[in-house]
Amino acid sequence: MNLAEARKFLAKNNVKSVLAQFVDIHGTAKAKSVPASHFEDILSNGAGFAGFAVWGLGIEPHGPDYMAVGDLDTLSLVPWQPGYARIVCDGHVHGKPWDFDARVTLKKQIARLDKLGMALMTGLEPEFSLLKRSVAGRIVPCEDGDTLAKPCYDYKGLSRSRAFLDKLVDSLVAVGIDVYQVDHEDANGQFEINYTYTDCLTSCDHYIFFKMAAAEIANEMGLICSFMPKPFANRPGNGMHMHMSLSDGKKNLFLDKKDKRGLDLSPLAYQFAAGLLKHGPALAAICAPTVNSYKRLVVGRSLTGATWAPAYISYGDNNRSSMVRIPGGRLELRLPDGACNPYLATAAVIAAGLDGIEHKLDPGEPHNMNLYELSAAELKQEKIGILPQNLREALTALEKDKVICGALGPVADEFLKLKHMEWVEYMRHVSEWEVDSYLEFF
Repeated sequence: MNLAEARKFLAKNNVKSVLAQFVDIHGTAKAKSVPASHFEDILSNGAGFAGFAVWGLGIEPHGPDYMAVGDLDTLSLVPWQPGYARIVCDGHVHGKPWDFDARVTLKKQIARLDKLGMALMTGLEPEFSLLKRSVAGRIVPCEDGDTLAKPCYDYKGLSRSRAFLDKLVDSLVAVGIDVYQVDHEDANGQFEINYTYTDCLTSCDHYIFFKMAAAEIANEMGLICSFMPKPFANRPGNGMHMHMSLSDGKKNLFLDKKDKRGLDLSPLAYQFAAGLLKHGPALAAICAPTVNSYKRLVVGRSLTGATWAPAYISYGDNNRSSMVRIPGGRLELRLPDGACNPYLATAAVIAAGLDGIEHKLDPGEPHNMNLYELSAAELKQEKIGILPQNLREALTALEKDKVICGALGPVADEFLKLKHMEWVEYMRHVSEWEVDSYLEFF
């Protein structure tokens, strides 16, 4: 879209205000509402923000303003908010792209691929919990009848939430996000909406739009849409699986029908996968970035008999117990969850994959067994590692990983500082479980 087309778009759709939107280090959408008459300001100097007021931008109270400069190709309506449009912005400081901005960080890794004549294509699969508060104030599934012990693909659960799901799908389709299926997932009140893959930058932009839409449409209906990795201890958590392949602009470079291992993967794909496995512990910190994330990434099963979370550093055919699954001609990284910043997670994935390619790493033979059933001794025999089991372990792995930290640049230091603070706050918190267990025990 050029500027003339943008002007016509705003006028034709009676847009009153444009949301100049970016994300903080946590991947949370931030925005300013700019009257349409000043739309072009977003494209030139940008919309100004006090950087210190936003998590992770690396700007002190006495520092310069953070200017959100719009990417004209991302201009779209906000269907659930009539009269508004949204444009995705890159952070600039003193007229230059800001290294602490997550989207800028991803663009640097995309540029590395571009120099090699390649682009990363991704399809993101967001899972979320649709909830409400009970009369007693407890968080419960949105539909009172959604109580099955094994609710995955349940028709009733899907049908009775259709008012929300239909409005969400309509909003996504209206801005060109091609939704191809909707399902009830394996936890009560849990859903997944799938839309088609695209280049990785656009995928991240779409994912943020998805979260904005889901949260506000739910709020209008008196509901809560949560991407919290593990809202209920006894139910599966919310993942954000990332399907990926490399393209040269004409074909999928990961696809090879002559693959001797039978997974339809090219040598390039195996090298990329090996990079993901090598850097799995550090990737965990970026892809599963909260204390709560590690309530999902546990070894074991949930009440429904399925956990789906990839605790094991392994890859396999159609193996959902592995960190990397091979659906055929592409890789599915099952590590990310709904709390991740998609731009940072994707940047880290590119860095890990390129390390595998540059060093021609081999992931070994695939593991096509149910890894949840293996003992510790059997896992050791198969040389299968386990992902970090808490945030502190993941942060330690990230600190030691020069490839991932190097790719993230100054964002890595900011991320580590904030996440170490989060861990300390968590460790100081006295939970209800502790009170129940210890108050009168001693």
